[in-house]
Amino acid sequence: MPGDGIHPELGPGVISIPDQIIDYTYGREHTFANSLDNTFGHIDFSSPYSTPLRQALLQAAQSGDIACVPRGVYGATQGPGLETAAEIRRLQQDGCDMVGMTGMPEAALARELGLAYASLALVVNRAAGTDGDMIDLQEIATYRDAGMHDLHISFSF
Repeated sequence: MPGDGIHPELGPGVISIPDQIIDYTYGREHTFANSLDNTFGHIDFSSPYSTPLRQALLQAAQSGDIACVPRGVYGATQGPGLETAAEIRRLQQDGCDMVGMTGMPEAALARELGLAYASLALVVNRAAGTDGDMIDLQEIATYRDAGMHDLHISFSF
């Protein structure tokens, strides 16, 4: 999932395998508990990503000689617009290392179903206001395309 780097070590082209997520989304169906049979209940979401799946991703990166940051807090925002510099400051104060528009409610829904779920985040730009430059949408596309190509080759397992 492409994202914007907030933490200084998460610049364009860097891969991260986050270990936590903060959900800033709204208006998305976040549970199966609203289904007609109402069979779903509370879930433990302390560790939102599957540890074994995260370890497999980390091992694949290591065996493919691909540098990646083995942790991080992913802030899932609504989109489709990119965040303002003030919103990025808020995310940073909340402890987010990166921000993107995917990952929630998927992580919680997978947990409800007992499915292993992890994230491999490709940073495609510095988040708004973190480096003083305007966000270049063409640069985002360039990093996204190059990174997805590299990941497809290296993480086909």
